[in-house]
Amino acid sequence: MSFLNLLGSPIKKYQKKVAIINDFESTVSSLSDVELREKSLLLKSTLTGADKTKLDEYLPEAFALVREAAKRTLNQRHYDVQLIGGMILHDNNVAEMKTGEGKTQMATLPTYLNALVGKGVHVVTVNDYLSGRDAVWMGQIYYALGVSTAVIMQDKSFIYDLSHTTVKNDKKEDETGSFKIEYEFLRPCTRKEAYEADITYGTNSVFGFDYLFDNIANSKEELRQRGHYFAIIDEADSILIDESRSPLIVSQPAEESNDVYKTFASIVQDFKRDQHYIYDEKFKSIQVTDEGIDLAEKKLNITDLYNNENINLVHHLETAIKAKAIYHKEVDYLIKDGEVLIVDTSTGRVQPGRRWSDGIHQAIEAKEGVKIQRESKTAASITYQNLFRLYERLSGMTGTGMTSREEFIKVYGLDVVSVPTHKPLTRVDKDDLIFMTELGKFKAIAKKIKELNQKGQPVLVGTISIEKNELLSQYLKVAGVKHNLLNAKPELAEREGETIAQAGKNGAVTIATNMAGRGVDIKLGGTPSTSEQNQEIKDLGGLYVIGTERHDSRRVDNQLRGRSGRQGDAGETQFYVSLEDELMRVFANNTIKGLMARMQLPEDEAIQHKLVSRSLESAQKKIEGFHFDSRKRVLEFDDVLNQQRQNIYTRRKTILLGEGEVLKHIVDDMLVGQEIPENKKTDEFYKICKQVLLQIHDFYWMNHLDNMGHLQTSVNFRAIGQHDPIVEYKREGLIAFKQLNEKIKSDFIGNVTRLISQG
Repeated sequence: MSFLNLLGSPIKKYQKKVAIINDFESTVSSLSDVELREKSLLLKSTLTGADKTKLDEYLPEAFALVREAAKRTLNQRHYDVQLIGGMILHDNNVAEMKTGEGKTQMATLPTYLNALVGKGVHVVTVNDYLSGRDAVWMGQIYYALGVSTAVIMQDKSFIYDLSHTTVKNDKKEDETGSFKIEYEFLRPCTRKEAYEADITYGTNSVFGFDYLFDNIANSKEELRQRGHYFAIIDEADSILIDESRSPLIVSQPAEESNDVYKTFASIVQDFKRDQHYIYDEKFKSIQVTDEGIDLAEKKLNITDLYNNENINLVHHLETAIKAKAIYHKEVDYLIKDGEVLIVDTSTGRVQPGRRWSDGIHQAIEAKEGVKIQRESKTAASITYQNLFRLYERLSGMTGTGMTSREEFIKVYGLDVVSVPTHKPLTRVDKDDLIFMTELGKFKAIAKKIKELNQKGQPVLVGTISIEKNELLSQYLKVAGVKHNLLNAKPELAEREGETIAQAGKNGAVTIATNMAGRGVDIKLGGTPSTSEQNQEIKDLGGLYVIGTERHDSRRVDNQLRGRSGRQGDAGETQFYVSLEDELMRVFANNTIKGLMARMQLPEDEAIQHKLVSRSLESAQKKIEGFHFDSRKRVLEFDDVLNQQRQNIYTRRKTILLGEGEVLKHIVDDMLVGQEIPENKKTDEFYKICKQVLLQIHDFYWMNHLDNMGHLQTSVNFRAIGQHDPIVEYKREGLIAFKQLNEKIKSDFIGNVTRLISQG
């Protein structure tokens, strides 16, 4: 979309403000560095505690200050389209901005403006590397304006402090062409100090787990966060949609023996698909057949697997079958040092520290014969959906948001607005090539890569799994094509940023799992490159992107395409698909299969047909709709629990922070009707009562979470009897929550009574 051709566009309303911001430019550019900072600090004192209406009033001046600071520190001036993107974010939207258009720099505009309020702004990224890189890179802008910046990583946190090193070191770049993370000027600090900064960078899991840890803290000194005011989420589609179904869980070891997982892993080894169980590939669900039940009962030496006493055995049987049928090594997980590590199939990244719940992880460990880690009991949990709905204001940015616009609106109240490109998109997206067999497809891909490589045109190939990633690598080795391999395996993932940044060099061939290196630009000619090297690659046609298979989500396909053609560069993309690909195998209709069969093509020869392309897109829409419905269902259940969670956490925090008369009032209120001698009501007595109350809340809340998990499983079974699971869950969940509160009070009174009787 041309910047000048915005009639009818939702961003037209921002044009007038762009002109006002530009009018400020001559004024702020005449200020000295000291005057620029003083101007910013004056604005900060004016806007402390301000509401959004007042922020809107001062937006043009604030944006002009950020643009000037960026020119002086980074030698980069925000484009007018980046100003528009900044306003889209400030207005609580998801800004869809094409790859390479400068999302990171665009985000500094609303980040700075909202940081002036003094409540803290959280900038959320997908990994520690990007958090550190962006805090250091953009921290220069904020530092010049007198605004503090911090970054929190998995096990450390820092304040950006330019006085902590020399300016010379501060300007260094690393091999990825991204700003070098120089720890010399990242001054170590506590997590609490990092959250006290005006702007805090971190991953979604960092912010989520710190929230949970704050709600199981035993003293106010342990608290980390100070609230949830405004968050900007980078790669919002990945965090708010792809990862939204997986809850963050703080757990404690449970008591159940691990032998049961080994038993059921052994039982299902003999189970055959369609004989002992039915596997629905569309919905990723399994159903045990009568023959499967008979075999399980025989091996367990029981007569009725489905009576009430054996309900736990049913759970273990189904879990073991899921581990066998649904979860595959080198696709859904990999094994490193005897540990099962989850691979995010959308991003291709390993998720260290994350475990599947409901015994799935233990069942996979049993299947693979590695050490089974004890099943855990949830002490605190929250989904990303409810975590990010805690914020007063929320926005996000991504290169591919429009396909999920409905979900962003319905779940988060965020509209998706496309930001116009600075330069017109010249990339050519070719129609899919369709092959009869996967073998023929990979032969054709290897042949095409060799052809492109011989003339020096860089190639990026996207694969959907580690298994397919390494399979294609073998084909290229046979063809004699030198290439870089990139997937979730730790020894390769460590070089992710560097490998992707060099994917635009002459002759580069990069085979990567989906979305690897997201956040790192692929510049034509490599990084760094001369203008001659850049032009050489443009003349060759730019970066050629090949997709080896259609993903379940159109978004992920579009993200792969988006690696090519950044900032108006030349580029080409094409997907190679076969009738043996999972998406085609499960969803393609017989018309397509018949069409291909009648043509009797050699296996490595393809057709291009609109019917197939439309069929693929239709299948993707169906799957996206199914996943959306599934996430909505998860949210419906979690919303019930979330109301209870907020009630418990609010009460717990009041107890934790309670001192003096406030604490006395809390305890006395719990002990109404109990005869407590006045001489016992000392400060020490109330402090002990506080700790007892906290421990009792934690104990019963943990049991309640466990019970609610079992209840959710139970009510889902009741759907067979025409009962609405959500209605049943709400009704019985409310009863359970009332019982929880009664137990807390009763147990507290009992503990205090014993405490007094013991003197």
